[in-house]
Amino acid sequence: MTTIHHALVLNLHQPSGNLEHLLDEANWEAREILFSMDRIPRALWGWEDVGRVHLSLSGTLLETLSNAAFQERVYGMVDCGALLWHLQNEKIINILGTGFYHPVLPLIPEADRKEHLERWKGLAGHLFWRDRFNGFWPPEMGFSMELIPLLKRMGYRYVLVDSDHVSPVGDPMSWQDLRYRPHVARFEGEEIVVVVRDRDLSDAQESGMDFGWFENELVERTRWCDFEPLVTTCTDGDNGGWFRNTTWGSNFWGAFYEPLMESARADKGPIRPTFIDDYIDRFGTHGEVNVGTGAWNTGWHHGHGFLQWTGSEAQKAALARLPEISKNIHDARWTTYEKGLQDPALHRELEEAMWHLLRAETSCNVYWGEAWVARCEADLDVALSHLKQADSLIHPE
Repeated sequence: MTTIHHALVLNLHQPSGNLEHLLDEANWEAREILFSMDRIPRALWGWEDVGRVHLSLSGTLLETLSNAAFQERVYGMVDCGALLWHLQNEKIINILGTGFYHPVLPLIPEADRKEHLERWKGLAGHLFWRDRFNGFWPPEMGFSMELIPLLKRMGYRYVLVDSDHVSPVGDPMSWQDLRYRPHVARFEGEEIVVVVRDRDLSDAQESGMDFGWFENELVERTRWCDFEPLVTTCTDGDNGGWFRNTTWGSNFWGAFYEPLMESARADKGPIRPTFIDDYIDRFGTHGEVNVGTGAWNTGWHHGHGFLQWTGSEAQKAALARLPEISKNIHDARWTTYEKGLQDPALHRELEEAMWHLLRAETSCNVYWGEAWVARCEADLDVALSHLKQADSLIHPE
């Protein structure tokens, strides 16, 4: 029986201030979210031989979990300090890099993408005691080929992309080859390993599934593979009743993943949990692919064209403000550097302008129809206010 390697990827993200708001306005929902995160390492304790989970944690979530005031506030629910400590266990958890404020990277100005990635690595490197993260999770799986040079400069080995956007370059590939093998994608002389998320199986993982069904489905889907396949499933790990359910036998970990680990430990079936790095080290990559610009599917939309974030006039108007404001902030920073200006007040104003700009780019601000667009607009207005103050210090009358 051919071994089927399974890479489990979970995305964890909460917008800036959201957990604090929920604690005030929807306390039980906040508790469920915190419990769902705290449950992850606990579900894997004692399964270090077979448990393997990749986690992406947005910078805003890490910022909240590591905040001393927040930790004190929720201490009776979840020990956030202990949670962050347990997430460092590299035997069972592999941390993926991502963008700090969880932006859809292809939708924001190019100059801001590096800011998001560098700020995430700075905080995550401090919290997880490491300076290298091999895998990259594009927020919302929003990817375009032009991101490849930046990801390589940031030290990433591979990036996760959705199966709906991947096509072979050159020789044709079978459906199984394309979906269940890592590949290489190239752009402007740089290349990166591409790991393909199985969209259909990920939909099942998000909704709730039985391990027996999952095993049979993987066997059927990989039946004609003449290689040991890598099946990658990616979903949110803190949204929906399947992950938030506090009853062990009715949630993802108790009803599905523990039976999977039991089967792997007992060598009863073909599925073996794996880290993506370990699979690439052992089997390498298969061929070259092109990845079309797009995101993952989110409920009602397939992810092509970023319509979830660009569908209304209000969403488009907010996004249209980003390029000019971003350029002006970056130009002001460059002018400050060129002139050698050391005024602390100036640097504070520029930093305030920059982080408000970056927070405005949070994907959630332009995802919920028009409900949160005002948050994006408000942050952009504050960024402009700080930029105006900075300009007055750069060019005093």
